[in-house]
Amino acid sequence: MRLRALLDTDALGLRLLGGEDELDRTVRGVMTTDLKDPSRYLSGGELVLTGLAWRHDAEDSEPFVRILASTGVAALAAGEAELGDIPDDLVVACARHRMPLFAVNESVAFATITEHVVRQVSGERAGDLAAVVERHRRMMTSGPAGGGPDVVLDLLGTDLDLRAWVLSPAGRPIAGSKLAGGALPAGTRAELAAAHLAAVRTGRRGPHRVTVGPAMYSLFPVRSSGRAAGAFRDVRETVLSDWLLAVEADAGDWPEERLDLLQGVTQLIAVERDRRDAARTVRRRLAQEVLELVQTGAAPGEIAARLRVAAPVLLPGLGAAPHWQVVVARVEWDGGEIEGGPVAQALLEEILVDPLSPGPETSDRIAVAHTGGEAVAVVPLPAVPSDEDGSEPGLHADALLAAVREPLSAGLNDDGRLTIGVSAAVHSAEGLRGALEEARHARRVAAARPGRVCAAGHQELASHVLLLPFVPDDVRRAFTARLLDPLREYDSRHRAELITTLEAFLDCDGSWTRCAARLHLHVNTLRYRVGRIEQLTSRDLSRLEDKLDFFLALRMS
Repeated sequence: MRLRALLDTDALGLRLLGGEDELDRTVRGVMTTDLKDPSRYLSGGELVLTGLAWRHDAEDSEPFVRILASTGVAALAAGEAELGDIPDDLVVACARHRMPLFAVNESVAFATITEHVVRQVSGERAGDLAAVVERHRRMMTSGPAGGGPDVVLDLLGTDLDLRAWVLSPAGRPIAGSKLAGGALPAGTRAELAAAHLAAVRTGRRGPHRVTVGPAMYSLFPVRSSGRAAGAFRDVRETVLSDWLLAVEADAGDWPEERLDLLQGVTQLIAVERDRRDAARTVRRRLAQEVLELVQTGAAPGEIAARLRVAAPVLLPGLGAAPHWQVVVARVEWDGGEIEGGPVAQALLEEILVDPLSPGPETSDRIAVAHTGGEAVAVVPLPAVPSDEDGSEPGLHADALLAAVREPLSAGLNDDGRLTIGVSAAVHSAEGLRGALEEARHARRVAAARPGRVCAAGHQELASHVLLLPFVPDDVRRAFTARLLDPLREYDSRHRAELITTLEAFLDCDGSWTRCAARLHLHVNTLRYRVGRIEQLTSRDLSRLEDKLDFFLALRMS
């Protein structure tokens, strides 16, 4: 297309400031930059879009335009949003180098112009889109590009009619194209994330194809752009932290060119992921410093000072010092050869974000450290009263895992476990050490339960379950076998339902009438069954000690 055609498109909001004699130049591409020297990303024929962030004074315009002219750029389009009017020194420099200059109305996004040019410059839409993706990838690698993954997903939509989303390993929405029409339903996201993690664990190469409801999706792994081939010996080191690109299409019959294009898109998204991880460094360091102070028994005043530094970073604009909760997580793999701390750290950062919150920015208020094999999060809470229903504010163990249990269980497969413990909220530095120990105890309670993904909260530490995780496995097995195996064997031979009767009897606090009503039995029948239980076990269910032993045996089984 020619420059003249750009002026004929009202939706682009372009106003010619100079170079009317050069409007027959051919445009072969488009590039957005705010670098002082973008020459290494230019091959000639581009329409260059800039927000003028590179211009600090009038002397900067001449060398910038000279570089553009030397590389054969077709024209320069400058946005008015940063400085209002386009500066005269830029107009003069463009006239000196015969560089056509357009002003871009502040109401028009550069992405709109990019999309228009990419659609028009060639009939080979996928080939041109690949060039744009590669150019964006190179720019994002070296510095801010403006737009992030959303821009490229929009290009996939407008140029290839592909609905696409970026999801976290737990299924949280990170980005989506405008054509996609908003975020995927939570159930669909969970299924896609679970299918992706399961496929990665089995060693299958992407894209992974999966049908959810009436739609077919192709899932492309998004791996760290800085990761060298073979840098990780085992897929379990990264499977629970990599993002994925979900495309509503069947990639099974795609040509290699289109598959290569989507791989380029995943590389671009990986740059954004790496940038987000780099931004987390400060928050992770704050969490690590607080954790070390707490674990080494530092003075409360020293811990409080560190928390005052952390609060504005984690809750900007809060004003008053918040309350704090501690969350401890551990990822353990069979064999123990995989270090679980970094995996648990990345996973806990993901879990603590509201699963309905889109975009990477929602994780900016999460600070997680890791020490040994566990990850520890110091979570700030605004100082708010209890909820209207009387429940405590803040994080609750069961709610944390509600939205992520399905995909994470698929990622852990049959050789990994995730266990989480949540403390009560504390209101000062003095309580933080106790909160850490409380969260660790709660995690041990979770570890005593069956299942790949388990969590426990501080509320459960006030009962007998606090003791159970510390009983050795062989002792627990021997204790439950001694009490319950005779009943199980009798039930298997006579279908007497003695175990069911015992559970109901204890749950009814030894009340004969309530237990008989619950089991729909005559009281005499219930008395017969309880008598048989006592005979088989040599225990007396009228004694508190024997009731407690049966209760613990049932819980440990």
